[in-house]
Amino acid sequence: MESDEALKQLLEELQKQLGKKQKFEDAVSSISSLLRDRYISASPSIRKSFYSAVCRVATVLKTRYTSPGFWLAGLRLFEQAECLISDPSEKKNLRNCIAQAKEQLHDVQNPSVESQTSAVRGYLFEGHLTVDPEPPRPQWLVQSNLLNGVATLAAAESSQGPTENNNTEETARNLLEQLISGLDNIIPEFLEDDAVLRAPPASKEVVKKLPVISLTEEILAKLGKEAECAICKENLVVNDKMQELPCKHTFHPPCLKPWLDEHNSCPICRHELQTDDHNYESWKEREKEAEEERKGAANAVRGGEYMYV
Repeated sequence: MESDEALKQLLEELQKQLGKKQKFEDAVSSISSLLRDRYISASPSIRKSFYSAVCRVATVLKTRYTSPGFWLAGLRLFEQAECLISDPSEKKNLRNCIAQAKEQLHDVQNPSVESQTSAVRGYLFEGHLTVDPEPPRPQWLVQSNLLNGVATLAAAESSQGPTENNNTEETARNLLEQLISGLDNIIPEFLEDDAVLRAPPASKEVVKKLPVISLTEEILAKLGKEAECAICKENLVVNDKMQELPCKHTFHPPCLKPWLDEHNSCPICRHELQTDDHNYESWKEREKEAEEERKGAANAVRGGEYMYV
C-alpha cells in the first residue's frame, strides 16, 4: 500500500491527466478506484487531496469538455464522493456538482421541441425537397450580409433624389437595427473555438525549435506566488522545465505538445504557430486581406449610423 506522500503524488499526476482529452476518463476511473479503496482510512491531508482531485474533475468538465460520456463519468465520481465525504461545505459543493452534471446530461438527452420540430423539415435544393433540414446560416455570414447591405445603401444615398432618399434611409435604419440586435449572437459565436476554422496542428519543426527554460527562484519571483501552467493549472516550482512560445508565454513541455496538436494556439493570448498545411496558411493570408475589407464596411456602417441619427 502506498505511503501518504506517494498517494498524494499519484492524485496530483491524475489531476494533470484530466486536462488531456484522451486520458480524462481513465484518470476519473483511477480517482474513483482510489477514493473507494483509500478514502475511509486516509489521513485528513490525504482526504483533502482526494477532495481537490474531485473538484479538479468538476472544473475541467465546466471549462473544457461537453461530451456526455465525460459528464457521466464525472457524475458517478461526484455521487461516490458525496457519499463518503462528511465535511458540510465539501458535501454542499459536491451536491452542486451533481446537480450541474445532471442538468448537462438532461440538456443533451432532451433537446428542445423547436430543434426536434426543425429536424423533420426538408428544404429545396436544386429543385428537389431534401430529407434533412436546411442547415442554418452562421451568424457571421448573416452579419456580413447586413454590413454589405448597409455599406451599399450608404454609398448610393448621395446619388438619389429626395423621395428615394427617404426610402433608402428607412431601409438603412432597418438593416442597422438587425445588425445591432444580432451582435449578442455573433460575439459569443466568434469566441467559441468551433465557430471558426480550426487550425491544423503546429508544425513539428516549429515546436521542436521552441526554447526550453528551467525556472529559477528569480523567474518565479517575477511570475508571482500563484504562478501556474495555464494548461494543467499546476503551481510552478523551482527547476520546472518550461517551453516558451514566440509570444513569450511558457508552459510545461508535456502539457504544451498535446495542446498545440489540438488547438495550435497559446492558451493565454491565442497566438497561433505556423502549420505544415499549405491550404490553411493560404487561407490565413486571404483572411488578412478580407479583414481589411471588413474594416472598410464597418467604417461605412458607423458613418451611416451617424448620418441617420
